[in-house]
Amino acid sequence: ANGSRAQAVTSLRIDRLLWFLRLAPSRGAAQKLIETGHVRLGGQRVSKPAQPVKAGDVLTLPLRGGVRVIEITTVPARRGPAA
Repeated sequence: ANGSRAQAVTSLRIDRLLWFLRLAPSRGAAQKLIETGHVRLGGQRVSKPAQPVKAGDVLTLPLRGGVRVIEITTVPARRGPAA
């Protein structure tokens, strides 16, 4: 192993994705949101925080101010900035 971290991320747990995209303040909060049954992936209800999400998937979730539909174009490798 040469220590290179340039591996492309192809999928990510949905709880981590919601946290990375700052749609939830913590992974625990993301897991609670998923457990309420209101998060959908490709129109199907998500019941497990470990559900993998990949580029091309469409998420639907309730947020303050209404429902958001988000198409995942690339899977982030780390949590984004607050902006």
